[in-house]
Formats: sequence, C-alpha cells, structure tokens
Amino acid sequence: MTDLVLADIVLGIMWTGMTAYVVFGGADFGGGFWDLLAGGAHTGATQRGLIERVIGPVWEANHVWLIFVIVVLWTAFPGVFAAVFSTMYLPLTGAAVGIILRGAAFAFRKAVDELPLQRLFGATFAASSIITPFFLGTVAGGIASGRVPLGNAQGDIIASWLNPTSLLGGVLAVLVCAYLAAVFLTADADREGSPRLAEQFRLRGLVVAAIAGLVAFGGIFVLRGDAPALYDGLTGRAAPIVTTSAVAGIAAIALLLRRRFWAARVASSLAVVAVIWGWAVGQYPDVLVGVITVREAAANEATLEAVLISLVIGSLLLVPSLLYLYVLFQRSDTSAHDRDDVTPQLPR
Repeated sequence: MTDLVLADIVLGIMWTGMTAYVVFGGADFGGGFWDLLAGGAHTGATQRGLIERVIGPVWEANHVWLIFVIVVLWTAFPGVFAAVFSTMYLPLTGAAVGIILRGAAFAFRKAVDELPLQRLFGATFAASSIITPFFLGTVAGGIASGRVPLGNAQGDIIASWLNPTSLLGGVLAVLVCAYLAAVFLTADADREGSPRLAEQFRLRGLVVAAIAGLVAFGGIFVLRGDAPALYDGLTGRAAPIVTTSAVAGIAAIALLLRRRFWAARVASSLAVVAVIWGWAVGQYPDVLVGVITVREAAANEATLEAVLISLVIGSLLLVPSLLYLYVLFQRSDTSAHDRDDVTPQLPR
C-alpha cells in the first residue's frame, strides 16, 4: 500500500472522528446556548432540566472524538499539527479553557444550593458553551483560508484567527451547535412525553435554522473574497456535497414544521455532516491550503501503518461501546413526570 493511499485512509478516519465531534459534541455545546436563553429560575427550570438530563450521560464521552482527532493529527501529520497548534495557540487555548470551565461548571452546579454559586456555575456553563465552539470555528476558518504556514509559529498569531473567514467560521459554529441542540432536544422532549417542551425547542430550531441559513448565504461572498481557493473547491468538486447539505437542511425544516422530530434529527445531522465533508473535499488534496498536500504532510509509511492498525483495533473497542451508550441512553425511561423531583432550579 503506497504512502498516498495510507495517508488518505488515515486522514479519512480522522475526519470521521472530527465529524462525530461536530455533531455530537456540537449538540452538547448547543445545549449550553439554550440553557443561557431558557429564562428565569422558574420559567426556565423545565428546559434546563431537559438539557441536563440529555447532556449528563454523554457529554464526557463526546470529547473522546476531539482527543482522537488531536492524537491522530499529531502522529500521522506531525508537521501540520505543529503548524496549527503553534500559530493558533491563542484560540485553541481559549477553547481548552472553555471546555474545562464548561465541564466543571456543569458538574458543580448540581452540587450547590447557594443562589450566588448556582448563578455563577450556570452562567459559566452557558458562556463557555458559546465561546468554545466560537474559538474552534475561528481555527477552522484560519486553516480553510490558508493563514497557517508550515513551520513552528510561522503564522500571524492574531490575523490567523481574527479575519473574515475565521469570524464567519466562529459565528457559524455557534449557530450550528444551537441548531443541532434545538432539533435534538425537540426529539428528546417528544420521547419524554413533553409536548410543551418539544414545541418550545421546535420553534427555536426553526428560528436558528433560518438565521444560520442567512449567515451561510452571506458567507459565500465572504469566502469568495477572503478564501478564494476554498470558494473554488466548494463551488467546484464539492458542489454536490454542498447541495446535499442544503437539501438536507431544507428537509429538516420541513420535518420540524410537520413535527417529525426524529426524522428532523437525522436530516439536520446530515446537513451538518455534508458541510464538514464538503470542506474536506473542497480543500483536498491540501491539508494546509496552498502550503502542503496530504501526501507531503504525512508521516513515513511505517508510522502510517502503525497508526492504521491502532485505529482498527481501537475502533473495535471504542465504537461499539459508544454506540451502546447512545442506544442505551435513548432507550432509557426518562419521562418528564418521573423527573420532576430532579429538575434544577437555576436562577438567572
């Protein structure tokens, strides 16, 4: 097997992990977005209770995908890892701090009774759920627009992530997380037998889908002027995938309007997955746009073979466990009338 084929396979597996993190982890981050907008202690208590029940069993497991992506990038594409993490260390540090604060606040707010501490942990959880995907989106925008040169700390540590494409990526990341969370929570509320909650999140999903669509449409002009290589790729060889994303997004809206919540969850996920893979196809074969290709960035054949073998063995252990966790959680009896005693009263 040639280096090129090995590199493509490893990159494809890594990108699959990235996709899983965007969908599942993104929905978790979006839960914090809606936690922030849930309302006061009493009016928002049922919404926050649903968010906590949905996120609780899986939020730590979803970060496995991020760790997976980082480790594979570091091992199989070390030069790219060094370039990205040295140039983008400011937003990446912000994202890491956000992840830490978010997890700590989510855990601690259930363990305190004092109102000031409840406010502090609730606000920290919600705010970090927004800033983390924003920072990660700016990193994606900087890479996609070709602002990460090869080498250690060779890029502009400010302009690499504070630019039109990065800001577009950050805003879209927050909106996508909020959109996924609203659709997922709609289905979860319906599963729990809470039609009022399902309706609240259904309306929010429709609103944020419209906003995200408008931002994405405007983003076309941003990319054309600020990231022409990516724009050409998205409107060229990746056009069928981008079209699939648009069709799936429209289908998700139609399904929400018809209250087909589980089908809407599938369609919304497909829309986001298509965006992620559209970016990959549009940028291929470059890993860093205009700088280095997949084959040039890959480690030697022996390393790639070792990585691939490890990924196969690890997947046999990890993937069934995660699937079992997701299936078990979705089949669990979490009806709203059985959960009234644990609904948190978080003041705002």
